Amino acid sequence: MENNNNKNQINIELTDEIAEGIYSNLAVIAHSSTEFIVDFIKLMPASPKAKVKSRIILTPQNAKRLYKALADNINKYEQTHGPIKDVNEKMPPFTMGGPAAQA
Repeated sequence: MENNNNKNQINIELTDEIAEGIYSNLAVIAHSSTEFIVDFIKLMPASPKAKVKSRIILTPQNAKRLYKALADNINKYEQTHGPIKDVNEKMPPFTMGGPAAQA
């Protein structure tokens, strides 16, 4: 008898380069009627220029799934480590001139 659980599993490959990750301390989000664009940016103190380190493009459905997964993980984190403090530093807006975004 075949195991039905294997039908829903995805074999995911993670290269060493991707496994290292990319540091980002700012995200800029824009959207159209068909996609969400998330730019992960590295903003260094006293530097006149910030650099986009990675861009992720998602369908609206997958953007909502990511939103729910992040909310779930933040709740779990805060249950273990306490509330995450919101830093009130002056940060650039989370938009690229398109519709107002939230991050």
